Amino acid sequence: MVLSVPALAADLTPQTAGPFTYVCGGVAEDEQQAMRAEARNYDMGLLMTEGPRGEYLSDVDITLSRGGKQVANFRSTGPRCLIKGPKGTYQVTADYQGNTKRTTLSAGQRNKQLRW
Repeated sequence: MVLSVPALAADLTPQTAGPFTYVCGGVAEDEQQAMRAEARNYDMGLLMTEGPRGEYLSDVDITLSRGGKQVANFRSTGPRCLIKGPKGTYQVTADYQGNTKRTTLSAGQRNKQLRW
C-alpha cells in the first residue's frame, strides 16, 4: 500500500531523509504563511540566513548526526526547514558554499538560526 503525503500550500512537499520528515521553504509570503501554519506538525526547525541583515539562504547542505553517526542529510530548498523524527538531540552540520556552521538541535527547538 502506498501512502501519499499531502502537499502544503505554495507547493511545499514534505520529503524524507533517514528517519526524518522535513519541508523547506519560506522565501515568498505565501510560503512563509504555509510554513507558519505547518510548524505545529513538526518538532524541530532551522533558519538559514546570511549577513548582518539576515538575508534568507537556500541550497544549504544539512547533516544531522547523533552519537557521532550521521542519521540524515538533505539540501534545503529554502531558508526555513521544519523537521520531525525520533526524539533526541542532534548535531547539525550545515554547509553553504564551502563554509560550515555547527549547532545542536533538540525537539521543541523550531527556530534555530544558522547565520553565515
